[in-house]
Amino acid sequence: MIALVLVFAIACGLLLFPSYGERLRSWVSDWQARGAERRLRARTQRMSREAERQQAPLSDVREDLGGMFDTLRRLRWVIGGALLLVLLPSLAILVARRTVVLDDFRGQDLAESTSMVAQLLRGERLAPPPPPPPEVFTTEEIRRTRPEVVTADRRWDSIDAGLQQRVLAIFEVMRRQHGYEMVLVEGYRSPERQAELMAGGQATRAGAWQSCHQYGLAIDAAPIRDGKLQWDMGDAWTRQGYMLYGELAAQAGLEWGGSWRSIKDYVHVELASACRSARAAKRAELARG
Repeated sequence: MIALVLVFAIACGLLLFPSYGERLRSWVSDWQARGAERRLRARTQRMSREAERQQAPLSDVREDLGGMFDTLRRLRWVIGGALLLVLLPSLAILVARRTVVLDDFRGQDLAESTSMVAQLLRGERLAPPPPPPPEVFTTEEIRRTRPEVVTADRRWDSIDAGLQQRVLAIFEVMRRQHGYEMVLVEGYRSPERQAELMAGGQATRAGAWQSCHQYGLAIDAAPIRDGKLQWDMGDAWTRQGYMLYGELAAQAGLEWGGSWRSIKDYVHVELASACRSARAAKRAELARG
């Protein structure tokens, strides 16, 4: 009730004395302006404090970095000498090391190679070794675990001549220097056989004309011990043999299946560059229909 009376009195006063209305509006405007000014000043001060807090860590970081760089400048000769001592042995090894590469592999000169593989390839033409007894490839274990080996083509004359000589050189080094007898497990593979093996889903993932075997540019080989082909990579002797086989394949300019990322095929080596060209030519032929 009192509030209504006050409102009524103010309204009457404004009607009777208009000048007081102007003063009241002026006072309200001044009050609002002062309030806005106070809020703006408070906001500005708050932003300034936040900026100072953000600048403080950056300043500390700059000081730390400056100190670190000063320390590095003072110790630059000591650090340089230490790095030189660490890197010199590695650099010496890299300079002295000779990578064995064949004449058609990455364009390097075979004459610079000192490996036994390269020496054999520079010499007389190597002849394939006599094949092991047929029963080596038809044991109960092979029929159970690797049935595709039983019917594989092991004719050396179906293999590309260049690949044949490289593989024979590898076999010779494996035998002479490391005591491993290697056996050709499979050479040429027809496109029909390739498709059949892929359908089986175990021996290969490549379809017809996708494998280097179709072009005579790949072989599978395994070490033999006590009349049995060795596959078990859990066996130290067998694993070492396949690792040596892979190293010698690289020296001979071949690609080793054991170095593949997706699927490890330790028995497999191929003449990769020639195989890529052969596959491209076959794709073009098939496209022409």
